[in-house]
Amino acid sequence: MTESKTSEAQKEANRRYRQKNKDKLKVGSYKRTAHLFIKSHATLEDISKLEQLIEQRKKA
Repeated sequence: MTESKTSEAQKEANRRYRQKNKDKLKVGSYKRTAHLFIKSHATLEDISKLEQLIEQRKKA
């Protein structure tokens, strides 16, 4: 079995960070997913709907 290059202390620190910052990590994940969708998969119709949602959000 190969050994991990990450120390046990660093793994524990990462685990604690993820535990304390669940909402921040969730929002970051949503952003990455949205960017990927828009850049790679969205049709013109999808983009138009997203633009409408963005305008509604700006007004709210």
